[in-house]
Amino acid sequence: MGRVTHKTTKPLQVNPIKLSQPMGATLAFLGVDGCMPLMHGGQGCTSLTKVYYTRHFSEPIAIQTSAVTDAIAVLDGGDYSIVESVKNICRKVTPSLIGLHTTGLPETKGDDIRGVAAQIDYPLVYVNSPDYEGGFESGWALTCKALIEQLVEPAEQVNDNKVLLLPHISLQPLEVEKIKDFIANFGFNVLALPDLSTSLDGHLGEKQAALSSGGIRVEEIKGLADVGLVISVGESMQDCVAALQRKNPAIRHHHFVHLQGLEATDALCELLLSEVGFSKPAPAVIRWRQRLQDAMLDSHFSLGQTRFLVAGEPDHLAGICRSLYEAGGKVTLAISTVNSPQLERLKADNVIVGDLEDAERLADEYDLIIGNCHCEALTQKLGKGLVVRGFPNWEQVGNQLKNDVLYEGGAYFLFECANAATLLRGHRAS
Repeated sequence: MGRVTHKTTKPLQVNPIKLSQPMGATLAFLGVDGCMPLMHGGQGCTSLTKVYYTRHFSEPIAIQTSAVTDAIAVLDGGDYSIVESVKNICRKVTPSLIGLHTTGLPETKGDDIRGVAAQIDYPLVYVNSPDYEGGFESGWALTCKALIEQLVEPAEQVNDNKVLLLPHISLQPLEVEKIKDFIANFGFNVLALPDLSTSLDGHLGEKQAALSSGGIRVEEIKGLADVGLVISVGESMQDCVAALQRKNPAIRHHHFVHLQGLEATDALCELLLSEVGFSKPAPAVIRWRQRLQDAMLDSHFSLGQTRFLVAGEPDHLAGICRSLYEAGGKVTLAISTVNSPQLERLKADNVIVGDLEDAERLADEYDLIIGNCHCEALTQKLGKGLVVRGFPNWEQVGNQLKNDVLYEGGAYFLFECANAATLLRGHRAS
C-alpha cells in the first residue's frame, strides 16, 4: 500500500505540478449554468486562470476580477472593489449566480467577504479560497460545499429516484457524463454538483457565451435536499456530503474513493443493483465489463514490465494507481500536489508530496510517467515514456473527452498505457 515517505521541505516549488485553491474554485463555479466567477484579488491571478483554462479546454472562459491592488487592499480592504465589480458585471450580463472567491492578497488582509456578500442584492455564493493553503482539489471541494450551504433549501422528505453525484475535480467532463449515464441506466434521475459535463465538454454552441453555458442550474441546486442518494467520488468531497446531510438527515450516502478499474466499477454496479432490486445490469454493461477483463489480459504483459511514476492530485492518483495495479502494473513512485489521507492508501511503492524536480531526482525509480503536459520536457530529457493526464494539457486537443472511468474508460486507459510502454521499449531497443 502507499505510504508517504517524504514531504518536501523546499521553500518553493522548483518545477511545480501544484495548482492553487482559487483555480479550483473557479472551475467549480464554471460547472453552474449561467454563473460568473468573480475572483477577489489582483488582475494577474484572474488573467492567469483565464488563460490557463482557455488553453486547457480550447474554449473561451468567462471570469471577472475585483482587480485589488496592494494599496486598495490596505486602505479600503477590497469591499468597494467587490461591490463595484458586481455592478459592472450586471451592466453587461445577467448571470444566474455570481461566484465570489478569494485569493491570497485579500485573505492576508483579512477581508470579510461574508459581510460584503450580505450587502449585495444579487444571487451570490462566496468562498474563502486563499492560495497560500490547500490546492486545486480543495478549492473545488470548498466551492461545492459553499454552493450547498448557501443555496440548498432544507427539506424533510426524499425522492428515492433522485441521485446526486459529487465528482472530484480531476474527473474530465466526459467522465462525469459517463458516470451520470451509468447511474441513469438503472432508472435514476441524476444530477451532478458541480457539473462540467454540459458546460466544458467541448460542444459547439450557437455563439460565444459571456457566461458559463451548461452545468447544473441554480434552481436545481436549491432543490438538492430531497435527493434519495448521494454518491461521492474522491476523499476531497466528503465534507460536501456532510453539508448536504445537514440540510436533510434523511439523505443516504455512498462513497467511492475513485471509479476507475474493475473493482470500483463492480462496487458501483452492485450498489445500484441493490437500490433498484435487479439481479443483473443491462447487457451493454455486462459486455463492457467483459471487454475490460480482456483489456486487462491483453495489456498486463506490457504493464507488468513497466515501472510507473504517477503525478497529480490525490484523488486522481488513487484511481490511476489502482487501475494499473489491477492489471499487473507497478507504480513505483507517486508524486502528489498536496498531502491528503488518500495518500496512505495508494497502490504505490513510494509516495511523496513534491514537484517535478523530485521526479528528476528519483529518475532511476521509473520508466514511464503519467502526469500533465509539464512532464513532457522531463520525459524527453530523461528518455522516459509519457501518458498525459491531469491539468494542464496544453499540447493535445480533446482532453475534455478523455475517459478513464468505469468499464469502458478503464479499457481505453489500460490500452493507452500499454501502448506507451511498448513504444518506449521499442525506442530503447533501437
